[in-house]
Amino acid sequence: MSAFVSCKSSDRNNSTIVAGENKVEKQLIIGAERFDEYLPILKNKRVGLVVNQTSVVNNTHLVDTLLGLGVNIIKVFAPEHGFRGNHSAGAVIKNGLDEKSGLSVVSLYGKNKKPTEEMLIDLDVVVFDIQDVGVRFYTYISTMHYVMEACAENNKKVIVLDRPNPNGFYVDGPVLDLKYQSFIGMHAIPIVHGLTVGELANMINSEKWLKGGITCDVAVISCLNYNHQDLYQLPIKPSPNLPNMNSVYLYPYLGLFEGTNVSIGRGTDRPFQIVGRPGEFGKLQFKPMPIPGVSDHPKHEGEICGGEVVLDAIDSTLFKSPKLNLEWLVKFYKTNSVENGPYFKNFFYKLTGTSSLKTQIERGLTDYEIRSSWKPKLDEYNRNRKKYLLYP
Repeated sequence: MSAFVSCKSSDRNNSTIVAGENKVEKQLIIGAERFDEYLPILKNKRVGLVVNQTSVVNNTHLVDTLLGLGVNIIKVFAPEHGFRGNHSAGAVIKNGLDEKSGLSVVSLYGKNKKPTEEMLIDLDVVVFDIQDVGVRFYTYISTMHYVMEACAENNKKVIVLDRPNPNGFYVDGPVLDLKYQSFIGMHAIPIVHGLTVGELANMINSEKWLKGGITCDVAVISCLNYNHQDLYQLPIKPSPNLPNMNSVYLYPYLGLFEGTNVSIGRGTDRPFQIVGRPGEFGKLQFKPMPIPGVSDHPKHEGEICGGEVVLDAIDSTLFKSPKLNLEWLVKFYKTNSVENGPYFKNFFYKLTGTSSLKTQIERGLTDYEIRSSWKPKLDEYNRNRKKYLLYP
């Protein structure tokens, strides 16, 4: 895992933490840059785009790029955080117009997560181009699922412009029990699934995971010069609360704290990089406060929290032995006090996709015992995953 790959068309993220001494730059070509592969499909078609602030080609948003190339874009679908990425997590995204392009913008978040027949009636094809981070509860892949499902129901074609998975170098965590299926986790895949959005789209389709087992007419425009073992450095932060590569690498397991009484730094300048809660604990003190467009009402808002900085990504532990780290989750469980209230919230089940992890931590099972319980379904998933890999 020695190659560090950046998109040739984008600026490097200066806050990125990298592992190893030898950097090998390769020219990566993302799906959106392969115009010869998908512009012919869009010719003389009425096009809808599912995009956000990461949908950039040659330093220009895909919307503006395709308009400049004469593509007939009818509307833009905006998922969580909005079309330009200026809404906080869980914020209501309203329908309206994009000021720059004048295009109609339709919300795919809040109560309306799936395109309706009315929204699709004036379209021939829908293009999905959003940077994912390879984690089951990162909801852009749920948006993709609903877009594919709606298009399948209404006989519309879908084009997925693939992008690398920055956490694509490992697979780990419990596989979702469909009893806990929700927008937070829709598929029987592990927390760290090791697929790009293109690979996952093919899996969703071929495994007949869309409603009623229907299939979508989907074309995946793959990347060139990408390998799952490459450490892809994101040129643009994927969401307001994932500001740098450290947060992206830590997100798979710090995200689980969203289902506990512990803050992961929302409402600070280090979201998904620090952990803490009110009271005396750890070496760090921080006070979560509202940040417009990033975190409107962070957990423990206005309270002084004691906690720690999570250093796993910085000290390269993750790269040497990739795994879903449970150490911090267990540590904070053991130090929870009556004053803090219950450690686990019901949301924890949706994040983990199982009831067993909560029980295992409460019973004091070892890390090895917990991981062993994941192994049978993880092995089955990994065998199935191989069928859908587009990259080595």
